[in-house]
Amino acid sequence: MTQDSHDGSQLKNDFLNRLLIDCDTGIDDALALAYLCALDNVQIEAVTSTPGNVDVEQVAANNSALLKLCGKSEVPVLSGAREPLEIPLVTTPETHGPQGVGYATLPDPDPSTIANHDAVDSWIEAARANPGELTVLLSAPLTNFALALRREPKLPWLLRKVVIMGGAFYHQGNTTPTAEWNTHVDPHAAKEVFAAYTAAAEQGIESEKLPIVCSLDTTERFEMQPEFLAKLAEEAGCEEPEWVLASDAEGTLSKASNPLVRYLSDALRFYFEFHRHYDQGYIAHVHDYFAAGVAAGTLEYETRPATIDVETESQLLFGTTVADFRGLWGKPANAHVVSRNDPKAGFEELVKRLGELARKLDNDS
Repeated sequence: MTQDSHDGSQLKNDFLNRLLIDCDTGIDDALALAYLCALDNVQIEAVTSTPGNVDVEQVAANNSALLKLCGKSEVPVLSGAREPLEIPLVTTPETHGPQGVGYATLPDPDPSTIANHDAVDSWIEAARANPGELTVLLSAPLTNFALALRREPKLPWLLRKVVIMGGAFYHQGNTTPTAEWNTHVDPHAAKEVFAAYTAAAEQGIESEKLPIVCSLDTTERFEMQPEFLAKLAEEAGCEEPEWVLASDAEGTLSKASNPLVRYLSDALRFYFEFHRHYDQGYIAHVHDYFAAGVAAGTLEYETRPATIDVETESQLLFGTTVADFRGLWGKPANAHVVSRNDPKAGFEELVKRLGELARKLDNDS
């Protein structure tokens, strides 16, 4: 199979990327959303909420409050499904905290900022009104997207690009030995999504419209160290250094002078502690940031075409993603699986953009 290279730097300054973002915020979702708010080449059309890390009401509240903090309160926040397609919802407070954003706190959102409109209907309306112009970033279980494909089977043709954070192929799962979290929360939805793109491929859809899948194989290379927050505080012009240390008492709160730095520090500290509890070290895997950079066209990566399916019957392998890279199933490729990325360059990009946003918010306040 061929390997496709993508140089995001070519897109940064001369292309306006219009995004529909679907997330289950979530610490790494929050980091990704803040990053996208910092980009001049990105126009966020809407943020839709899917249950996963927390329930959908809390996801929507987190999204609304974070957008306000980042100076993007005009972006619509919508809620979609309340539960997975066929199984009960399982959330993950041990990973992301009871509210989904670790130790971070934000003011309660204004209920009027959460649109009283179904997320799935909004996606379909936006795609029909802007054919070939919208990129969808899916950093949550694929419930809402599966429902949208049920209602509008032509959606794959109407979208410009689709980026999915989910799955694990040659990498251990992070929920079961073989299954990644987003897919495991709603494997039936993921199976439907990939089946829809298999059908689209059989009907001759352009290769560039197939989903780009950011699996654990490459997202776990984005292993954040606590020193990142010291660099961010410096870039943001904070009055004092921001040290998040493994030796600190758990739950220590940030005293950073900048509210965005303070929020991210408190959220990520919880994430560092979680990873340490599971013997991974005092680090944080920021999966969704990488997927956000792919969607925004700001990070370099390579992909391999594959045919993806999801196991929904086996108790042992429930939620496992399987990729056929060699055409052994005799089916056309239904996705592009990211095979290479550059975490060092990615973290340099992240600290620069978040630092710029943090300074701007300080100057505007």
